[in-house]
Amino acid sequence: MTPAKGTPVRVGVFGLLGSGNLGNDGSLEAVLGYLRDRHPEAAVDALCGGPEAVTARFGIPATRLHWYRGEYRTASRAGAIVGKGLGKLVDVFRTASWVRRHDVVIVPGMGVLEATLPLRPWGFPYSLFLLCASGRLLRTRVALVSVGAAEIRNRPTRALVRWSGRLAAYRSYRDVQSRDAMRAMGVNTARDKVYPDLAFSLPAPRASEPSGAPGPVCVGVMDFHGGNDDRARAEEIHRRYLDGTIRFVRTLVEEGRPVRLLTGDTCDATVVAAILDAVDSPLVTAAEPASLADLMNEMAAADTVVAVRYHNLICALKTGTPALALSYAAKSDALMEGMGLGAYCHPAREVDADRLLEQFRALEKRSAELRRTLAERNQAAARQLDDQFDELTATLFPATDHAHAQRETR
Repeated sequence: MTPAKGTPVRVGVFGLLGSGNLGNDGSLEAVLGYLRDRHPEAAVDALCGGPEAVTARFGIPATRLHWYRGEYRTASRAGAIVGKGLGKLVDVFRTASWVRRHDVVIVPGMGVLEATLPLRPWGFPYSLFLLCASGRLLRTRVALVSVGAAEIRNRPTRALVRWSGRLAAYRSYRDVQSRDAMRAMGVNTARDKVYPDLAFSLPAPRASEPSGAPGPVCVGVMDFHGGNDDRARAEEIHRRYLDGTIRFVRTLVEEGRPVRLLTGDTCDATVVAAILDAVDSPLVTAAEPASLADLMNEMAAADTVVAVRYHNLICALKTGTPALALSYAAKSDALMEGMGLGAYCHPAREVDADRLLEQFRALEKRSAELRRTLAERNQAAARQLDDQFDELTATLFPATDHAHAQRETR
């Protein structure tokens, strides 16, 4: 669909935005920054999980993703089950109606093509499929931009993700593993490119220079219970992760190190509370970040970061602060490898506090060297994302790009 001459291009953004996940909202912030910089004439709105939060923070109109307000609550009563079922049907028409009003729809980053955390096929995978199918039927370009993907075993979820990928007009991935996963699930990725996560385009504070004496450590936590394939042992995984993290934090405190606990989603507050209760010390404090900028400010002031959530790690790396990943998926390993810290990953499903401490101390010994490496990798990531934004303009906004080129040559 091409906008009429003289009318602003209509851009929609889509996803679980405004729902309490700082990484998702950071990806939206990056795309809005791109649009405001290169396409200030665009009229932008959102179809998302938390429309009130998105409008309040980003100043764009937003519509609720699901007709049924109890979509993410477990349906145990007959009325709730009927409501969810009816909502799935209503959402077909609501999504198509929203897509029809746009020239372009962008899905900004996020792990929308993966199931590394618990996920049901009739949840977000179904919503994404409705978006991409509507885009193809109504000739609205749908772009999956720097998204994460992972090969999925569950057949219904796999099918929905595969068809979403096939129906999108543009796809790019935040790591090679994501592109390989989509290829393995039956999507032709020959023209798809890999770029850094969108959060690497956000502004970041400069990391503070270590004073020489051991300084503060940021520990990013997560309400972690494993992924889709771990449902049978979810509580065991959570207990092992929590116990190992508590032991790690307690040891740092015994050595006199200040520890700052950080979250990446509202659901992580229970883990913060459990650690504060188990390690009763004034050296352990907790932040309440409301954005990736808040996370970066916290991490820039730390000597070292240990984190689970993917975008917590990105925030540490973006500020140039050495980080150790409690890795729960291949995306974390790929991120750390790409930024020169591949040796500093530890399995989140099997946290061994003694081994974690060994890795932490080895990381701190190389702090100065790794800070130089991170500075170089961050510059490269910024250049690559500039290239992607050029590509997005040429692919999604060809009329605007042509007009811009004509103005530049005058």
